[in-house]
Amino acid sequence: MLITHANLITWERPNRILEDHALYIENGLIREIAPTAEMEQRYPQAERLDARRQWVMPGNICAHTHFYGAFARGLAIPGSAPRNFYEILQKLWWPLDQALDEESVRLSALVCLIDAIKHGTTTLFDHHASPNFIEGSLTAIGEEVERAGLRAVLCYEVTDRYGEEKARQAIAENVRFIEATRHSSLVRGTFGLHAPLTLSSRTLEAALQAAPQGTGFHIHLAESTDDRRTILSREHLPPALWLQRLGILGPRTIVAHAIHLDESEIEALIESGAWVSHQPRSNMNNGVGVAAIEKMLRSGIRVCLGNDGFSNAMWEEWMTAYLLHKVAHLDPRRMNGYDLVEIAVYSNAGLASLFFPQQPPGRLTPGAAADLIFVDYHPYTPLTAENLPWHILFGFRESMVTTTIVAGRVLMQDRRLLTLDEEAISARARAIAPRVWARYRQHVPAW
Repeated sequence: MLITHANLITWERPNRILEDHALYIENGLIREIAPTAEMEQRYPQAERLDARRQWVMPGNICAHTHFYGAFARGLAIPGSAPRNFYEILQKLWWPLDQALDEESVRLSALVCLIDAIKHGTTTLFDHHASPNFIEGSLTAIGEEVERAGLRAVLCYEVTDRYGEEKARQAIAENVRFIEATRHSSLVRGTFGLHAPLTLSSRTLEAALQAAPQGTGFHIHLAESTDDRRTILSREHLPPALWLQRLGILGPRTIVAHAIHLDESEIEALIESGAWVSHQPRSNMNNGVGVAAIEKMLRSGIRVCLGNDGFSNAMWEEWMTAYLLHKVAHLDPRRMNGYDLVEIAVYSNAGLASLFFPQQPPGRLTPGAAADLIFVDYHPYTPLTAENLPWHILFGFRESMVTTTIVAGRVLMQDRRLLTLDEEAISARARAIAPRVWARYRQHVPAW
C-alpha cells in the first residue's frame, strides 16, 4: 500500500516533519519514505490511500492499562464512598474482577479496543485479573486483540488474595501465554504480578522459578502507601528493595505508578534497568499522590506513560501530566513538553520495541511497524519539530484521529471502524452489564 499526500511526523531522533510525503508499506512494515511525486512514479501499481495532507504519525502507545475494568463505568458502589486507595480496591476493583466470566472478559477487552482504535492508540500493555476465569483468559483477550487488529502485550496478575491454588493457576496462565505468543506479530505475553501488598516471598519465588528465561514482570509498585507499610512491617525492607532482592526488577520489568519511593528505591530502579509507567489521571482520581517522574527521568530511569484503564485518549494523559506536576510543585516550569515527548513517545516506543523487535512501533522510518494514525489538525500558527509538543498539548484532540492503521491493515478509515462493529458490541455489553453488576454486589464487603 502507498499512503500519499501525507504531512509526516516521524518521531525520529531528532524528530522531522516532512510535508507532502508518501510511505510505501509492505508486509506490515514501512519500506520507503519519499516525496509523494517520487513515490507515485516508483510504485504506480500499488494500492493507494490518500492522506489528503493530514498529519500522519505513529500510533500512540499505552504502557499500562486494565481492559477488565470496563464494566466499572456507571457502576454504583454500595454504601459509603471509599475513603482511601485500599478501600477502593476492596469495594470496587477486587469485587469486580471476581464478577468476570469469559464473556464479560471478552467484551471488556472489545469495548476498550474500540476506544483505542477511535482514539489512535495502536499498542497497549494490559494487566488482567479475573479470578473466576483464569485458565484461557489471556487467550480470550488475545483473540479479541487480533480480531480488532491492534497490537498488545498481555499478562495475568498473580496475587495471594484468592489463595494458593489460584495463585498457581495465575502463574501457569502467564507461562502458557508467554510461550504461546513468542512468534506472534500482534500479541505477546509478559508475566503479571499484582502488587507487593498482596504477594508473599514464596509466591514471587514460585513465579520467578516458573517464568521462561528472559521474561520480565509487569507489577504495580508503591501506588499508595499501603505497599510500603505492608512490606516494611513484614519484610523489614522498602518494597522496591524487596523486589530487587528477590530478582523481580530487571530490564524487561514494568513497574506501574512508583509514587511512594525513597532514595534507595529509586536507586534500585536505576540499577535494575526497570521501566516505570506513569498514570496521572488515575493517580489524581484515586488521590494517591504524585510520582517523582522528572527526578526519575534525570536519573536515567526509563519512564513511560499509561492510562490505568482510563480512556485510550493518550493525549489527555499528556495534558494531565503536563498540568499535574505544575500544580503539585507550585511551579509552571515543571513537566515541560519535551519531557512528555521523552516519556510518551520515545520511552513508550522503546518499551514496545522490546516485545516487537522485528516490527518496532513508534517511529516512521524504513523497517518500522506500519502502525499509523491520520490526524485532521489545521494549525493556525506555524507547526515545527521544535514546537510540536505544545501543538499536541493545546491543539490535538483524539476526535481529530480519522484513520488508524496497524501492521499495514486499516482498522478505521475516515472515522469508520472496519474490523469491529461498535454498535453490536456495545449492545451486547449493555445486555450483560446488569448480570456482571449483580455478581459484583455479591463480593462487596458488608461495611
